Amino acid sequence: MTGEKNLKSLLAAMHPAQRHGEYVYVLWPEGRPLLPGIEAAVREAEGLTVVLPRAVADQEGLAYDFVGAWITLQVHSALEAVGLTAAISKALTEAGISCNVLAGFHHDHLLVPVADAPLALEVLAGLSARSRNGPLQPPVLRRETREDRDAILALTADAFAVSPVAGLPVQGEPVEVALLRRLFDCKEYLPEFSVVAVLDGKVVGHVISTRGWAGDQPLLGLGPLSVAPRLQRQGIGSALMKETITRANAAGEAGIALLGSTKYYARFGFVPAASLGVLPPEESWGGHFQLLPLALWPGGVHGTFRYAEPFALV
Repeated sequence: MTGEKNLKSLLAAMHPAQRHGEYVYVLWPEGRPLLPGIEAAVREAEGLTVVLPRAVADQEGLAYDFVGAWITLQVHSALEAVGLTAAISKALTEAGISCNVLAGFHHDHLLVPVADAPLALEVLAGLSARSRNGPLQPPVLRRETREDRDAILALTADAFAVSPVAGLPVQGEPVEVALLRRLFDCKEYLPEFSVVAVLDGKVVGHVISTRGWAGDQPLLGLGPLSVAPRLQRQGIGSALMKETITRANAAGEAGIALLGSTKYYARFGFVPAASLGVLPPEESWGGHFQLLPLALWPGGVHGTFRYAEPFALV
């Protein structure tokens, strides 16, 4: 099979996917027999560099500095294709992500810092989508209505059909769907903070924030946030986040709390909540429980965060 050479076709069809596990670069000890599990190797004047799973390196007591996530561009690129590496490097550089490229006979592979993998996948998927369809038109963002709810619940089921924690298909209805049903009917429901993103008349994204507290201080507890799988990593989630923050500031809210990726939500100004005196409901959440202090953040807030009542049933 002949590899693709056309840059636009390569970008449109690359479908980035992350391999399971973490990978490291190791300078292989001279004269030591090679082990199973080595994924790539480069011979240099200074010695042999190998890429292998971190678990193997740890087991063998091999030193490393960089710990990477392995992303494969699932398109058969010709080795003589021009511009693919440059386009990818430019997009990742603009997002502040370092990248090491490995070219195979069939595919190109990227190793990015583990913490940057979710953002790297978002950047690459967006680059691919723009090459296929041109820039995505911005969605209409508006308050949710009762007529939207069936579409919102179906969207949430699709968005969480694969567990964001385990990365495996969910058996039965995702817990986020049942949670959302309860949030719509609970006393902590705030209609102005249930926002949908609409494209071509269809609900393609939704975010909800409900009343929460830290001590006596009212705050917003954000989540779940859902985007149609076919449109993920194209800016709809970011648009919903920015709309929520704008609405919260306009309403005079003090802050927004959530549980999620420290890398992703830091771009919106979220910081570990404990650094502002607000502790997570579960100690094991650590720095992944985050808080965005808004314009009217009072300071001096202390206490464990309390979500809306339906969260206790999850």
